Amino acid sequence: MTDTVQGFPATLRRYTSEPRTRLLLGIGGIVALLLIAAALGVFSGRSKPQLPPPAVNVAQAGERHVVIKEQTIGTILANATVQLTAQVEGRLLSAEFKEGQIVHRGDILFRIDPRPFQAQLQQAAATLGRDRAQLVSAQNNKKRYATLIAQGAASAQQRDEAAATANALAATVKADEAMVALANLNLGYTVIRSPIDGKTGPILVQPGNLVSAQSAAPLVVITQFQPVKVSFSLPQVDLPRLQAQAAKQRLFATVQVHGATTSRTAEVDFTSNAVDDKTGTIELRATFANADGVLVPGQLVDVAVALSEIPKAVVVPSNAVNQGPTGRYVYVVDRDHNAQMLPVTVLNDDGQTAAISGKLKKGDIVITDGQMQVAPGKPVDIVKTHKPANP
Repeated sequence: MTDTVQGFPATLRRYTSEPRTRLLLGIGGIVALLLIAAALGVFSGRSKPQLPPPAVNVAQAGERHVVIKEQTIGTILANATVQLTAQVEGRLLSAEFKEGQIVHRGDILFRIDPRPFQAQLQQAAATLGRDRAQLVSAQNNKKRYATLIAQGAASAQQRDEAAATANALAATVKADEAMVALANLNLGYTVIRSPIDGKTGPILVQPGNLVSAQSAAPLVVITQFQPVKVSFSLPQVDLPRLQAQAAKQRLFATVQVHGATTSRTAEVDFTSNAVDDKTGTIELRATFANADGVLVPGQLVDVAVALSEIPKAVVVPSNAVNQGPTGRYVYVVDRDHNAQMLPVTVLNDDGQTAAISGKLKKGDIVITDGQMQVAPGKPVDIVKTHKPANP
């Protein structure tokens, strides 16, 4: 029987334990490792797959006349506001309008009890009639004494006394006439009329109450809203441009109500005579006809004022301009579809179109979307081209 050790023939166990066999096995392992390393080197040496160029949207740089505007917030002011009060004392009988009604100059708004003033007018007229009759008698006496003194039948003293009486009664008649005019005026004040065209507010003193000229409380407030004014302020740094623009031509302001699609323009007709030292701004105003009544006193509106102009400015969409560590720049796509970084200076940006200066020229193709994936000098894939920036 063949001798075995741990399940293997003894002859085989002796063979594998020889030094030569162990050497051969070691060499074989080294060769295997070298083959694996070579295979890995072959695979790792293969070129990496190339990524496709980034997809971008582009637009063509244009050229147009650009108006530089200052944007701010303005407040609509009433052209006139009247606090209507009584000019005589009496009981308020009625209000001849509805609250919030549009009224015109001369419209009757309130009535005050006229009876006391009618009585005063009658009394003043009666006094005037009496004194006029006395004046006629005094003037006749004056003429009579002038004739008698010429005949030597009256003294100079009598003549002078008659003349003085006539003159005094003449002055009294004039005073009476003034009292009649005043009584007539007070009677007219019992009918209160609107002094302006405008819109009424709430009635502040109801009929039945006693009113007087000494009362500070108004009966109603009337606001004129056709026309209206818009008040706005600009930084004092804009003063040189404001003054230069005003010297060349009239200065205009364009207003737009928040949320509205239309705007309206009017000439700036007021510039404050001083800069507000607290805010560093100067107030300007413009008057608008407001025929449609859209502008309401107290309302906030967007205001734009043209301060200067740039003729033949190179313009691009605002989103074509990027901000880098060294300043602003645009990506220009050359004929080989490679993106080139071009520094620019923004002269004006209205949120949609930017007017710029620099080496960019009219007709250059600029990237408007996808700049984050663009590398200078690398190719790009144009997927959409917008219309030129000039209309």
